[in-house]
Amino acid sequence: MFVVILRFAANKNQAPQHMAGHQEWIHQGVQDGVFLLVGSLQPGQGGAVLAHDTTLDDLRERVAADPFVAHEVVSAEIIEIAPNSTDARLAFLAA
Repeated sequence: MFVVILRFAANKNQAPQHMAGHQEWIHQGVQDGVFLLVGSLQPGQGGAVLAHDTTLDDLRERVAADPFVAHEVVSAEIIEIAPNSTDARLAFLAA
């Protein structure tokens, strides 16, 4: 399981130009079953993605393809988590 932190970067002001592509990138990640949760970092600091059922290398490629990352609207940090215990509702994450 991975957490991707997308913090606004040098070209934050270009976000409106790349928003449609970024939203399509999010939609594709959800459709592919890789993104379990996508949301905003508050207050207005960027975004975060909870990713699952992928490899670190594949996720790095996917993140690099985000127009926000490619155009330095955000900087990306990928954190890998190896779940030890989970609530029963999230047991699939430990599999």
